Formats: sequence, C-alpha cells, structure tokens
Amino acid sequence: MDTDDDPPRIALRPAQLTYDYSLFAPADATAPKVCRDFVRAALLTLGRDALVMPATLCTSELVTNVHLHTKGAAMLRLQVRPVRVRVSVFDESPDPPDARKASETDCWGRGLALVAAIADGWGVAGERAGRFAKGVWFELGGAER
Repeated sequence: MDTDDDPPRIALRPAQLTYDYSLFAPADATAPKVCRDFVRAALLTLGRDALVMPATLCTSELVTNVHLHTKGAAMLRLQVRPVRVRVSVFDESPDPPDARKASETDCWGRGLALVAAIADGWGVAGERAGRFAKGVWFELGGAER
C-alpha cells in the first residue's frame, strides 16, 4: 500500500542508447515539410536541440531532391546514436544523385553542396531498402557544441 511518504515507484528500464525511426512520404510537394518536421520533433524529444537546425535543413534538401528529380515516394530513416545522427532518404529511382557544382547564376543544383558544407559527412547508401533503389544520407555529430 502506497502512502504519501513513500517515494514513487519507477519501472527500471535499461537506458536506450540508439533510436531508429522511419517515415514513408508520398510523392507530393508536402513531403519535404513533413519529413523536416518529423526529424525536428524526434531530435527535440531526444534532447538533441543543437542538431535540429542543420538536420532539418539537410533533410529538407534531400527530400526536395526526391520530389524534384524522381516520380516516386520517399522513405526517411533517422538513426540517433550517442555520438552521431544519421538521416537517410531513399527513393525509387536507381539513378545516382548529381552532385554537380552549380554556377553563380544557377537557380538549382546547390542542395547536395549545401548538405556537404553543413553535415559532417554524406554519401550514397550501398544497399537498397525494399522497393527503394537508392538512398542518400548525411551525418551530424551528436555532442552538444
């Protein structure tokens, strides 16, 4: 029987060191915002506030590329580890991303360069994810700066 003087009972759970979330987004103009908000909410919930801005910007760029350059849906995977955060965006096109250098007058083509400048690393996933033919990922350091 609990009394007011007894400390509350807390269920013992092992500390979860890794978190792995996935989101499927339709081939729709709303996909970049939905994916951006998904990443923002997860990072804020896990106390990774310092990574919210760079992660949401890079996520937006990768999902926008899917929307602009492919005709299919996107699958976003967010992996949060103690020292790293990785976001992977998979699409249905087997074509590799075009990381060309945009000229000063180009209105398009700066997305992957922006991701490269902001993220600690980025690349193309070596494996498929179900029906999704390719994935592009970026990583950010997980420690508060």
